Amino acid sequence: MSERVLVQQLQGLPDGPVTVSGWVETVRDQKKVQFVILRDETGAVQLVNPATRPAADPEAAAEQDAAALALTSLISELTTGTFLTVTGELKHDERVKLGGVEIKIGTLDVASAALPETPIAADSGMDKRMDWRFLDLRQRRNNLIFRVQTTLEHAMRSYWIERDYIEIHTPKLMASASESNAELFEVPYFEDKTAYLAQSPQFYKQMAQVAGFGKIFEIAPAFRADPSFTSRHATEFTSIDAEISWIDSHEDVAAMQEELLATAIQAVKDKHGDEIQELFGIDVQVPQLPFPRIPLAEAREIVKARGYDIPRTDGDLDPEGERQISAYVEETYGHQFVFITDYHPEIRAFYHMRDEETGLTKSYDLLFKGVEITTGAQREHRVDVLIEQAREKGLEPEHLDFYFDFFRFGAPPHGGFGMGLARVMMLLLGQDSIREVTYLFRGPTRLAP
Repeated sequence: MSERVLVQQLQGLPDGPVTVSGWVETVRDQKKVQFVILRDETGAVQLVNPATRPAADPEAAAEQDAAALALTSLISELTTGTFLTVTGELKHDERVKLGGVEIKIGTLDVASAALPETPIAADSGMDKRMDWRFLDLRQRRNNLIFRVQTTLEHAMRSYWIERDYIEIHTPKLMASASESNAELFEVPYFEDKTAYLAQSPQFYKQMAQVAGFGKIFEIAPAFRADPSFTSRHATEFTSIDAEISWIDSHEDVAAMQEELLATAIQAVKDKHGDEIQELFGIDVQVPQLPFPRIPLAEAREIVKARGYDIPRTDGDLDPEGERQISAYVEETYGHQFVFITDYHPEIRAFYHMRDEETGLTKSYDLLFKGVEITTGAQREHRVDVLIEQAREKGLEPEHLDFYFDFFRFGAPPHGGFGMGLARVMMLLLGQDSIREVTYLFRGPTRLAP
């Protein structure tokens, strides 16, 4: 391999020979000088070449440098998106707006030329951009999205690993539903069997607790056969999950999650805060601990007092209700996060533990800037209670017998949460849709590219 230098390293190098590789962003082909803006995964740099044009006079043309003529001609023919490698002379010049450096081209090697007509433009609609996502991702701001995501995930993993959590990888092919019989993708399996794509790692997170793992986490795909076309739903998404043993209530789970998020967002601010402000106009706010907590019944009353009547009849918040309670929390506490707690069993999963005094579940939803990003709860670990609660939800216990077996041989009190990565990223960067922050989005009408 050649001694390739990344663009972000150029400012720290002395003047002299250097090799860079990337794709052509723009070409300014002037009469006497040619400029190429070359971008790699770390930034952009200006390349310059004194143009050598064919002389009109035959005698003068005979004396011209053939290599210089060929280089000028090659640069003139470059198309946007062409991948190439350039070796030349690096020069620091404060007059150059793009990083204060430029490279005088010595040799130019085209690795792969791009077609002259680009199928998307800056003003292309979202569906069009999603059709050509690999081109859409070449934008600097889109590159930053996935650098931020990498930092966010790394910070969460570091938080867990430093506290002796175990990372697990649960199967995504299951014999039965992990949440409910709705929203299931069926997959033909061997010997005329039917498998289902996992809606969450819930059962296997809990299996790790009865296996004595104590504290676990997973960052992995999950699948929902949900025909929703909203800005925050997908049929395949990345789920961030954690589960811990020996808890007293869901409050122990919430305390862990708020600390996790504050740590991860601090890492994003430290590493990318300035660039996020430049490209997204967002000032990353690291949340203060603890996050506000509001029981669901109280949240509904607050929303009603703000002049909004929630149309849902099941007692839950709708999206506008979530925005209203989050606005109240922002105004009252100056906080972008809020835990909504104490949900009625009818609107929670069968495995959520119920408070013996109130009959409400020991669970919460976490809202971030008006959007739900998490459901967390203490789990019911008594098998007889679990079976009864499953029946109440219309689930057939025999279909869940493998799950109930987990609890027939001893189980510690435990709980955990599941959080949507794309929703966190969307809200953190102030985007209108998870499509913008998902590498390749999957929805009811999108299976490609």
